[in-house]
Amino acid sequence: MAGWRFINALELIKCAVSLGDAETLVQHPATMTHAVYKPEERVRFGIDDALSRLAVGQEEVDDLIFDIENALAGI
Repeated sequence: MAGWRFINALELIKCAVSLGDAETLVQHPATMTHAVYKPEERVRFGIDDALSRLAVGQEEVDDLIFDIENALAGI
């Protein structure tokens, strides 16, 4: 799934269930926070398998952009 391919391609940004931290974190809502909902419910909420949720931390913005662009280029 595209969401996980993107997350797995990131190097600086780490995957986490909780997004409250000083470092930038990412999660895959369809299989993490909203996994208890039926697929049709998730679609109604706008949560599909390609969605990734990003919580930006205190890293240098250029480093984050570089990581995201590289991950996107790799999927």
